[in-house]
Amino acid sequence: MSINFAKEPGAPAGDDTDRPEARQIAAQQPRDTSGQGENARMARAAGVVGGATLLSRLLGAVRDIVIASFFGTGLVSDAFFAAFRIPNLLRRLFGEGSLSIAFVPAYSDVLYQQGRAQADQMANSALRLVALLLVAAVLLGLFAAPWLVHLLAPGFGKIADKYALTVDLTRLMLPYVFFIGLVSLCMAVLNVLGHFAAPALAPVLLNAAMIAAVGAGAFLTRSDTQLVRWLAVGVVVGGLLQLLLQVPFLIRNRVYFWRPAGLWHPAFERIAWMMGPVLFGTAVYQINSLVVTLLASMLPEGSVSYLYYADRVVQFPLGIFGVATATAVLPSMARQSAVGQYDALNTTFSHAVRLVLFITLPAMAGIIVLREPIVALLFRRGAFDGASVSLTASALLYYGVGLWAFSSVRVVLNVFYALKETRTPVRMAVVAIAVNIVFSALLMGPMDHNGLALALSLSSVCNLALLTAALRKRLGPLGWRQIAGSAVKSAACATAMGFCVWGLARWLLPSWAMSGVALATRLAACMTTGVIIFFALAHALRVEELRSVLDSILRRKVRQGTSETPAKPD
Repeated sequence: MSINFAKEPGAPAGDDTDRPEARQIAAQQPRDTSGQGENARMARAAGVVGGATLLSRLLGAVRDIVIASFFGTGLVSDAFFAAFRIPNLLRRLFGEGSLSIAFVPAYSDVLYQQGRAQADQMANSALRLVALLLVAAVLLGLFAAPWLVHLLAPGFGKIADKYALTVDLTRLMLPYVFFIGLVSLCMAVLNVLGHFAAPALAPVLLNAAMIAAVGAGAFLTRSDTQLVRWLAVGVVVGGLLQLLLQVPFLIRNRVYFWRPAGLWHPAFERIAWMMGPVLFGTAVYQINSLVVTLLASMLPEGSVSYLYYADRVVQFPLGIFGVATATAVLPSMARQSAVGQYDALNTTFSHAVRLVLFITLPAMAGIIVLREPIVALLFRRGAFDGASVSLTASALLYYGVGLWAFSSVRVVLNVFYALKETRTPVRMAVVAIAVNIVFSALLMGPMDHNGLALALSLSSVCNLALLTAALRKRLGPLGWRQIAGSAVKSAACATAMGFCVWGLARWLLPSWAMSGVALATRLAACMTTGVIIFFALAHALRVEELRSVLDSILRRKVRQGTSETPAKPD
């Protein structure tokens, strides 16, 4: 469909020079409303984000290996992970969560309806306003750190040394919130403009800075409590490096942030109205994770660390596939909503959900079957002993069963936010958080930290079920029959693959207590065999998503029978 960019009454006089540019951006959209061309772009964008995230996750695994080697699962590691969760939670809530999700649809509307000049002004104003708010948040956090630790890890108050160390580390790492908040805003702007690589690569610098900080500290101090402070400083340095990485890419995309701009733009009113509901709606996983940490602080020492390391393993496929697809699909759906291509939006959503399930279901099966050798390979060294491996692997089992739901929720939520619908996610979030609290209270007694992991997975499944039911009621079928058919095929392939890998692992990996090289080689053989089996079964069952994955891996342009001839602007 074509888009009319005629100047609206009251539009700024200087916008005429930018109107052709806005037309050029809009002209890149497919003429048809099937959404197939958008699916190709979305799949390629998800491939870029997923590839960059893979690199980040690999370096993140090295980071966690280093932390596990030096600190194990004791007092110091518990204090660091509890303290790091506070700025990390703020990053996920206000940075990668509500800020970017609320900003992308509003920025897309301004860009496609009012032109690039207004969009640039909005971006520059947002940068100044967000920076000011982040400074205030950091200062408030520095003052309130003792109360935050009491609130988020109440069990630590019984151990004076652990509590004091957690407070110190929280204060050291809070400036990270300032840097990563601005990174998230830059990410939203660049994603709408079609650039995904630099924002996705940013976490690589955080992981590198943390590894370097531990390495430097190890040469300069022998005390674990001093070394962990070096690690906290590395977090802040990593945040700064992530922000600096975005600058040349902003300039390349002609976002000149030093140009004069006020603190307010008219579009901010819409963002402000969305921020609260979006914050709560997208924060379900983070709030539930916070509940897990809070309750785990009341369990035996090491419980916080077991859950952290298990969550880190789950975040590997979640970030590469689930979050990458959700990140890539939001600008596409926001653009389709802004120009009224609702049929195309439906197709894009259906394709994204099928793609996420196609990838995460076999990943879930692999994690469940190979959980102990995975944990042993990643973390069993130094202070991380065999008991830590077993207890972390048991938590990973219960986190793993919810991987498909964790990933799918992000995509479903982004449909609501692309349509600027915020009330429904909030209502469903309240129910999901209540479910997590109830199940946590019921399960942590008989199952210890494993019960907390299972409760989080169950609450995510509940949240996904409620959101999809509400979305179907609002927008109709949305291709649910096609989604269900693809999901059943993917689940069947993943189940068969899981049994095959389980049988192979019993032969190749009778025990995970072997040398690192032997464990890595045999684990890689099991994983490679699993991938081959899954892809072969998917090909035999003619699962359509296999083609999208292969095209993304091979970086080929996808053409699925529809013309991608640019539409002519009115």
